[in-house]
Amino acid sequence: MDIELGVQNVARPVTFSTEAGADEVGAAIDKAIAEGRPIDLTDDKGRRIIVPAAALGYAIIGSETKHAVGFGALDA
Repeated sequence: MDIELGVQNVARPVTFSTEAGADEVGAAIDKAIAEGRPIDLTDDKGRRIIVPAAALGYAIIGSETKHAVGFGALDA
């Protein structure tokens, strides 16, 4: 699952992948915002990403589908 968090007054978003599902990530973000505490997520490498909830500009919770990378046959 790819996640992108936009932080206010920061030019680049925080992007990472996680093993958590979309519902779990969305619930964690909603709960942190409601309680006024930092958003605390873990990426697929075990690193913790902590963003102040008050500074969150947007969150994009990506697709769980893994996309194939490579070259396909082209019909002429």
